[in-house]
Amino acid sequence: MAKKTTIIHTGKTSASHAHTTHPKASAVIRRGVLTSFDPVTYTAGVLLIEATSTYLQNVPLSYHMDGTSALKNNLCAVLFFDEQNYTDAVIVAIYPGAGVGAPTYPPGRITFVPSWTFANVVTINNGVTNMYSVTGSNNIPGGALGVLVHGFFTSGTAGAWVDITSHGGTNNGFTLGNLYAANGFVNESGIVQLDANGKVDVKANTGNCTVTFSIYGYII
Repeated sequence: MAKKTTIIHTGKTSASHAHTTHPKASAVIRRGVLTSFDPVTYTAGVLLIEATSTYLQNVPLSYHMDGTSALKNNLCAVLFFDEQNYTDAVIVAIYPGAGVGAPTYPPGRITFVPSWTFANVVTINNGVTNMYSVTGSNNIPGGALGVLVHGFFTSGTAGAWVDITSHGGTNNGFTLGNLYAANGFVNESGIVQLDANGKVDVKANTGNCTVTFSIYGYII
């Protein structure tokens, strides 16, 4: 069960009014400073900037954020569904605070798309690298950081293998093989990082290789 949001007042409170009114509930967004994050309950502690004596505990965090962005002392936007009820709130955004900044490696998300083939039964000679542009079409947007790839290859040379990596990269993809026997085949799936222009490299090693590669998702 989710924890209930707790309010802690660290300063003095004002005196009671002579009479009480009951205004209509209205939503409002307040700025705050993130003081903690609990990945188990997916809640956070927040110090409200507009009311520095008010510290909220166990505030729910929107699911599009996680511990990579919920960094202590970053700033956040807190949506209160009822301005008069500070326990009815959710953190909807986190952005860089003084001396904190964005995560070292920005978080991303995976999106699956209909599978499409960018290299279909292509023979690559031993030691040769083919380059492929894979963004900007077939539901893969420009600016994607990586792609989900399924690959197949065969070769007449035992011990042959195929590397697929970011264009100009080395260890930011995966390897198919080594081939146990001549004219055998290997299937493999993995994630391949893209270069800034959405390109990947496919290289044949030890022998000529016939390859087929398809993409079924991307990371952005």
